[in-house]
Amino acid sequence: MTKPIVFSGIQPSGDFHLGNYLGAVKNWVARQDDKTNYFCIVDMHAITVPQDPVQLRIKTRELAAILLACGIDPDKSTLFIQSHVRAHAECCWLLNCITPLGWLHRMTQFKDKSNRQESVLTGLLDYPVLQAGDIMLYDANEVPVGEDQKQHIELTRDIGQSFNARYEEPFFTLPKVMLPETGARVMGLDNPTNKMSKSFSHIRGHLVKLLDEPKEILRSFKKAQTDSGNEIMFSDDPEKAGVNNLLDIYVAVTEKSKEEALADFANARGYGDLKVGVANAVIETLTPIRERYNELMSDPAELDRQMARGAEQARAVADPKVTHMKEIMGLVLPS
Repeated sequence: MTKPIVFSGIQPSGDFHLGNYLGAVKNWVARQDDKTNYFCIVDMHAITVPQDPVQLRIKTRELAAILLACGIDPDKSTLFIQSHVRAHAECCWLLNCITPLGWLHRMTQFKDKSNRQESVLTGLLDYPVLQAGDIMLYDANEVPVGEDQKQHIELTRDIGQSFNARYEEPFFTLPKVMLPETGARVMGLDNPTNKMSKSFSHIRGHLVKLLDEPKEILRSFKKAQTDSGNEIMFSDDPEKAGVNNLLDIYVAVTEKSKEEALADFANARGYGDLKVGVANAVIETLTPIRERYNELMSDPAELDRQMARGAEQARAVADPKVTHMKEIMGLVLPS
């Protein structure tokens, strides 16, 4: 039976944190045996807003090392840097030529981001078309994204349908949105009503970075917001949001059921024991990731070799697809 093809993109924006890991990458690692996966570090998406070139290169390599350290296996999955596969840029331009401008102006993410900027770059408007090309170059059946990206995947389907209809053939596979699985929504430790986000990374104690040392992780959890009670339980009461968040994190990192998690804290003396217990579970999970990351970053030649290997695998699929696309659209191919 043919495995579903999945495309996942992630920006090298730095401050990779526990929410990123539990919300996305942990699930990516878990499904490697069940699906054909393309994991793309989307550095061309990153430059749709101004970037420091030196920092972008550093963050791109750091993200590659983090993904490998988390368990993305190059023998099972294709991990590559977007700009290493030129077909992505070519496909974007070709899709631009069939995508109505009005479709892009309707994107809520563009409206939100452009309202916060004095000067809006063309790349920001065109971001969803590049994303559509990323996905459809590999005939992806599934795209795991958060709710905020759902509209972009729907646009991808619209662009694919438009191309297929215009050229009267089922050239592009139309992908399905795969919303996050259990454990995907990790809230801020300082404010459990806000999702853990690098946007709040300047607030001490808001998030746990994946590469934090054990002492820092313990310190962050000890300061986690709870309530004035002492009962450790899952509850719909808004006052219990902090306790729920801690228990959800514990369930996600240990892969235990809610019942098992509560049993582990049945003899806890209060929230202090809960915070330390969750911190220790997180430390146990993240320590081997941090150690493997440090090994990879100490050998940049090997890291670059792994990225070159992934790019070669991606090009083997993407280059013929974009060549066929040019042929269908009437471009003269080089002899």
